Amino acid sequence: MHFVLPADAGDPGSPSGGNVYDLRVSAGLHRLPVAGDWPRPRDTAALEHALARIPDGDVVLLDGLVACGVPEVVVPHARRLRLAVLVHLPLADETGLDPAIAVVLDERERQVLRAVSAVIATSPTAGRDIKARHGLDHVHVVVPGTDPAPRARGTDGVSQLLCVASITPRKGHDLLISALRRIGHDWRLSCVGPHRPFLATLPRDDRVSFPGPLAGEALTSAYAQADLFVLASRNETYGMVVTEALAHGLPVIASSVPDALGDGGLLVPAGDEKAWEAALTRWFEDRELRAELRARALARRAVLSTWDESTQDLRRVLASLRP
Repeated sequence: MHFVLPADAGDPGSPSGGNVYDLRVSAGLHRLPVAGDWPRPRDTAALEHALARIPDGDVVLLDGLVACGVPEVVVPHARRLRLAVLVHLPLADETGLDPAIAVVLDERERQVLRAVSAVIATSPTAGRDIKARHGLDHVHVVVPGTDPAPRARGTDGVSQLLCVASITPRKGHDLLISALRRIGHDWRLSCVGPHRPFLATLPRDDRVSFPGPLAGEALTSAYAQADLFVLASRNETYGMVVTEALAHGLPVIASSVPDALGDGGLLVPAGDEKAWEAALTRWFEDRELRAELRARALARRAVLSTWDESTQDLRRVLASLRP
């Protein structure tokens, strides 16, 4: 079985939940990295060449970022290959996208997903959305896994906040920072993740740091020193960083991540700055809430699925496509 994925999926300078997912579940698959400015590439030669080399009848998993914007390349191969597409985020749902471009991308994605043998979503909520959006009945759900992690020790139990996410409009750093700046409490926020042009638009505050992307021991240390994990995303299909935080036993306040969070923290309405201000104020002022969120995080930590389970679930979907 083959897996066609973006060429930068293994780039430590461009970490993302999608890239981590691709790499963790693809052990044992024949990886075919393809270069291109996905999902709207100027040149599709790498993808065309990769698919053309695969023998008729083989099972092929394609990352949706690569596949969903180019039906002219993918759909013809759906007649001879057993294709599955992994959708991390519907193309039209990227925050800040021009509405006219979003309409075009949505239609192109629909053509691809209706032509392939299986569609894989990364959360139950995302699966239901994809089914309804494109009128599909062949959608499967394979949620991301987690690794066991040491319990975070924190600082004073209150003031050190951590956000792990690329600095983009969809991740809501602007909402988060604006809400925090209106709160009259001692706090510090570390925003871990790749720097993007959106960073230049964010309010400057000495209490907010942007260390860039972290991995390995450096990322583990960031979780260990945090008292609260925050993610103000305007839209997510799952939110792997939330389960990563919960694996460390960290209390969580987040938006747009109902499946990842479960009962493990406080879910705030997406895009609602006042709701974020209220939730963070409660965190700082309500000792009982802090204790409750810690207990809920630890309970959720005990039942998180593993990457081995995710990989097995994906293999079952792909195996079902064989003749």
